[in-house]
Amino acid sequence: MEDELTANPWTVKQRTTAYENPWIRVEHNEVLNPSGRDGIYGVVRFKNWAIGILPIDDEGYTWVVGQYRFPLGEYSWEIPEGGGKLGVDPLASAQRELLEECGLKAERWTLIQTMSLSNSVSDERALIYLAEGLSQHEAEPEETEQLQIRRIPFSELYAGVLEGSVHDSLTVAAALRYRLLQLEAVQGPEKV
Repeated sequence: MEDELTANPWTVKQRTTAYENPWIRVEHNEVLNPSGRDGIYGVVRFKNWAIGILPIDDEGYTWVVGQYRFPLGEYSWEIPEGGGKLGVDPLASAQRELLEECGLKAERWTLIQTMSLSNSVSDERALIYLAEGLSQHEAEPEETEQLQIRRIPFSELYAGVLEGSVHDSLTVAAALRYRLLQLEAVQGPEKV
C-alpha cells in the first residue's frame, strides 16, 4: 500500500529521448523535484536484463571470465555474464550465456539473487543464477568477445572479493550470496 513516504514525489513535465541504440535508451526529463522546484533528471533505460551465472562443479570449482571492459578502461575477471532480452525467459538467457562463454551446460539452475543496478540513474535489473550439475561442451563466444576462461576453486573467487581484487558487482553479489548459502546449509539461517 502506497503512503505519503513511498508515493512518487517527482513530477515529469516533459520527457525526451536523448540517445538510443539496441541496448539502451537515454531519457532527458524536465521535472519538478520533490521540493517543488524545476530540475532535470537523466535516466538510462535498459532493453536487457543483466544476467550472471555462478557455475559450481561437484569439486567446488567455479569458472571466471576475463575480458577488457571498455567503459572502465580495464581488464576484469568475473562470473559468466551477459544480457537477456526483456520479454524472453531470463533462465534461457542464462543458459545461453553459460554455453557461449564457458562451453558449459547445467542440469540444475537456481535463482540466488536479484538486484537493481545503479538505481539513481538507470532501471537496469540483474538476475544471478547458480548453475550445478555441469557438463563441458564447446564455447560459442560472440565475435566481439575476447575472453579468457579459468576454472578456479570457489574459495579463490571468494578471497578475491574479500580482498577487493574482484569488484564486478554481479560477481561480488554472487560470491557473497553463495558463501552465505553455504554457511546457512551448515549452521542454519538463524545462526549466520
